[in-house]
Amino acid sequence: MARVTGIGGVFLRSRDPARLAAWYRDNLGVPMSEKGTVTFHWLDTATSERPGTTTMALFAQDTDYIGEPHQRTMLNLRVDDLPSLMAKLRARGVEVLPDTEDSEFGRFGWCVDPEGNRIELWEPAEGM
Repeated sequence: MARVTGIGGVFLRSRDPARLAAWYRDNLGVPMSEKGTVTFHWLDTATSERPGTTTMALFAQDTDYIGEPHQRTMLNLRVDDLPSLMAKLRARGVEVLPDTEDSEFGRFGWCVDPEGNRIELWEPAEGM
């Protein structure tokens, strides 16, 4: 059967790709190349306790969850220690939103990149 088997990538427009790549590299530890690309391999980080997943979710047009109304997409990045990362970001002067959320899926927090994109930081619950 012809079908989609997973998400192959996430692509963002940027006014200054090299600067934004450096921001993601320096602040979030995303191992971006100088050209602004990174490929994550689930096999490198998956364990039986945390197999790793990628989620695609649709939200209503008028949602506040994704950020400002002009922002059509939001990155959700898996993190290993949400409180420490958020403290590090605050110390670096990154805009970190004050609220966090705990749910059956894990812990969530949010920050904003230099181009105004809201980013969701997710520390998955055990087994996710």
